[in-house]
Amino acid sequence: MRIAEPSPSEPGALRLRQVPPVLRARDFHLYTQGGRRLVDLWQYGGAAVLGHTPRSLLREFKNSAERGLFTPFPHPLENRFTKALSRLFPGTSCRVYADEASLRQALATAGFASAAEAPFPDPAVDPALGVLSLWRPFLPEKKGEKTEPPLFLVPVLPWALAPKAVVFTQNLDPKALGFPPSDFLSPVLLAGTSRAISDLLLWPERGTGNFPRIRKAEGIWHQRGIYLHHRETLDEGAYTELFLRFLAGGFLLPPEQQDPLILPGYMSNGEEAKLAALLQLPIG
Repeated sequence: MRIAEPSPSEPGALRLRQVPPVLRARDFHLYTQGGRRLVDLWQYGGAAVLGHTPRSLLREFKNSAERGLFTPFPHPLENRFTKALSRLFPGTSCRVYADEASLRQALATAGFASAAEAPFPDPAVDPALGVLSLWRPFLPEKKGEKTEPPLFLVPVLPWALAPKAVVFTQNLDPKALGFPPSDFLSPVLLAGTSRAISDLLLWPERGTGNFPRIRKAEGIWHQRGIYLHHRETLDEGAYTELFLRFLAGGFLLPPEQQDPLILPGYMSNGEEAKLAALLQLPIG
C-alpha cells in the first residue's frame, strides 16, 4: 500500500487522471461527471473498506465538527481512540501520528531507519513477516499458521482522514524504544476514526468476500479474503492497459499495482459477472 500521496508525475497519479471527475461517492460506487457509475475496487487503499458513506461515522464527524473541535488540543477523545485501537489489538500499546511523514520520522528517531525508509510490506500481497508490516482487516489466517507478529504494525484504518498509528506487539514499550510521544490530533479526526474502528468490529461479515464467480479467476489473480493481486508484476505500460480496461468496464482498479484490489461489500449479480470476466482476461 502507498500511504503517501503520489507525485503528480508518478504513474499512479497519471492513471488516476484518466478517471472522469468524481462528483459523488456512495457505499462502494463512484458517480462521475457525465453520468458514469464505477465500482470502487481501490477503496483508497483500504481507507474506504467500509464504504464511502458510513452513516454512523458521518454523524460522529458532524457532531464533533459542530463543536468546533478542529484544532489539535488535548482532549478526552485521545483515550477513546486508544481504547478503540486496543479492541483491535488487545494487549498492545501504540503511538499515533498526524501523517505518514511524522510516523516515518518517529521510526527513524527510534533507530529503525531501514523500516522508516522502505515501503511498508503489505500482508494482502506478501504475507512474509519482517520488523514492520501494514495490518489490514478481514485477512484470513492460514490454517496451522502460528508465527510471531512483526514488532510494529501500521493499521490501514477504515477512514480516509484517519491519522497514522503504529502498534507495538510482543509487550514492547514505545518509550523504552525511543519513540517520540503521539502527536496532538484534531478531536474531529479522533472521533471519526474511533467510530470507524467500532464500525469495523461490528461488520465481521464484510470479510467473507462471498463472490463465487470471482474465485474462478484464481489462476491469474491471487485472493486472500477480500483482497486480490495480480500473480505477476507487470511493467507500467501493461498495468496502465489493465487499469484502462477495467475503467472502461465500469471498475476502478488501484492506481498503483502494488496495492491490492479490494472486493466491495456487495455487488449486483451483473457487476459480479462482469468483474469475473474482466479478471479472467489475459494481459495484452
